[in-house]
Amino acid sequence: YKEMEEYNMAISKYKKAIKLNPEYHEAYNNLGVAIGKYIQYNEALEAYNKALSIKPDFAETYNNMGIALQDQAKLNEAIESFNIALSIKPNYADAYYNKGVVLQDQGKLDNALETFNKALSIKPDFAETYNNMGIALEGQCRQEEAIEAYKKALSLKPDFAKAYINMGNVLKDQGKLEEAIESYNKALSLKPDYAEAYNNMGNILTDQGKLEEAIETYNKALSLKPDYAEAYNNMGNILTDQGKLEEAIETYNKALSLKPDYATAHRNLSLIKKYSIEDEHFIQVKEHYTIRGLNEDEKCNLSFALAKMYEDIGDLNQAFNHLCKGNALRKKLLNYTIKIDKSLFNCLKKTQPFLLESSLEIKKSYSRFSPVFIVGMPRSGTTLVEQIISSHSEVTGAGELKYTAQYGGELAINSAPINTVAISDFRKKYFYELSKVSNGKSIITDKMPQNFRFIPLICAAFPEAKIIHVQRDAAATCWSNYKHYFTSKILGYCYDLTDVVEYYNLYKDLMSFWQSEYSDRIFNLNYETLTTDQENQSRKLIKYLELNWEKACLSPEKNKRSVRSASQQQVRKKVYKGSSNAWFMYEPYLNGAFDSLLS
Repeated sequence: YKEMEEYNMAISKYKKAIKLNPEYHEAYNNLGVAIGKYIQYNEALEAYNKALSIKPDFAETYNNMGIALQDQAKLNEAIESFNIALSIKPNYADAYYNKGVVLQDQGKLDNALETFNKALSIKPDFAETYNNMGIALEGQCRQEEAIEAYKKALSLKPDFAKAYINMGNVLKDQGKLEEAIESYNKALSLKPDYAEAYNNMGNILTDQGKLEEAIETYNKALSLKPDYAEAYNNMGNILTDQGKLEEAIETYNKALSLKPDYATAHRNLSLIKKYSIEDEHFIQVKEHYTIRGLNEDEKCNLSFALAKMYEDIGDLNQAFNHLCKGNALRKKLLNYTIKIDKSLFNCLKKTQPFLLESSLEIKKSYSRFSPVFIVGMPRSGTTLVEQIISSHSEVTGAGELKYTAQYGGELAINSAPINTVAISDFRKKYFYELSKVSNGKSIITDKMPQNFRFIPLICAAFPEAKIIHVQRDAAATCWSNYKHYFTSKILGYCYDLTDVVEYYNLYKDLMSFWQSEYSDRIFNLNYETLTTDQENQSRKLIKYLELNWEKACLSPEKNKRSVRSASQQQVRKKVYKGSSNAWFMYEPYLNGAFDSLLS
């Protein structure tokens, strides 16, 4: 009956067996498993303890007890229970697997991977272990290894719908949206009522700017799973992107009513509210932050939420304290070191001459599109610039596109052969993706700030492209990077004050190098000047794009397009001065971290 998921019948049968034989330890163990399916954990633990009183060396019961403790978020106790099971039965693959899942929940990804490998050394065909190994590898930004783990799980268990979902998530993060959709569709073909597949499909539609379709897909997920907090959170993100803040607040609150410990939703909600000391949500998050058993990712999200809340009420000491905690956890979770970017930037410089030699020669009149690359440090004003440009009737604002790095990243660092054929292939792939978001227009903005790294590749592949480099006050930029939680996993430098300053200097040096080679291709725009001399700077910008002036470009706050960046709230307001001075109020807490930027 348990195998058929008829747990009420199973519970009845186990109880009858126990009545006939009160010393039947296996019946108590199985009774605990069945009761646990109804989330009656205390009764389940009582049954497990009874089984152990009869047979103290019953490893399977300690393993099941660990699962029940895990479900109650008693993670340290769960680990202890799995360890006892393994001390009794050292080759117990299931106990290693379950212990690895708990370590993963605690954010201890290295330990989790080590434990999963032990499970696989005992049971090489353990598909579930490969699946969870993929999740841990993804958490360490080891995406290709994660995909290989999911493929291994699927080779062992072809109907493993969850592995298809997880693989789709990694493919989405890599910008391989079509492949991700294919993976989600495979999951749905195996499990048509799989709400998570619809939710994740909605995330891709959101990335593609198909917001109404995304909302429809989230609603499909909610029709299958009405208590799906994640779907409400994602719908809240769309409403936020659209500037519908009251509706977004209501939707985030719905997610939190279903899942009060949903740290990501707490952080998302905190970004669009102004808090007072009596605010119920502020009180709730403070209380939740003190709960034992929170994993590092939850602590991280709640720390960023509390930093925003404390700043709103004017307690900068607590705000900075939580910023430090949240940033330290985010850096740890991303396993980031500045050496990664130092090596990358050196490689980018060395590759530039080869890209220059293989530059394409294409007349503008032959080109289907005229891409506009808006580059610079994140939080430097690139979103505002895109809003100004995309307010023009002849321009489509496509947002932060991942395709330059996705299709050209290997060329940019010379890890793939560089020649005109390879660059032409990159160009074709990029334009294919651009066609999906062009809305029938030929001028499309790509506002991925990190594309500043790939200027030689852009110049080689797109002779017709315009490049706008947005510069902002160095200290203001660094502070804004440090202050924000970015969902992207490629911005690991943001979460440490020393790293962010060092990265800014790497960026500044690289842009200086690019300017020496491509000064005729790059339009430099100063953010502070734009905010103080808006009309003149906007006119120069539109003239650089070889477009006729349109008055709408002076009112970017009226641009109704969805904005998916950390600047979404600012660009809904009129252009204002002084935002670059906001960091001054935290200067007493920085211990001179930005002094080198001010000299």
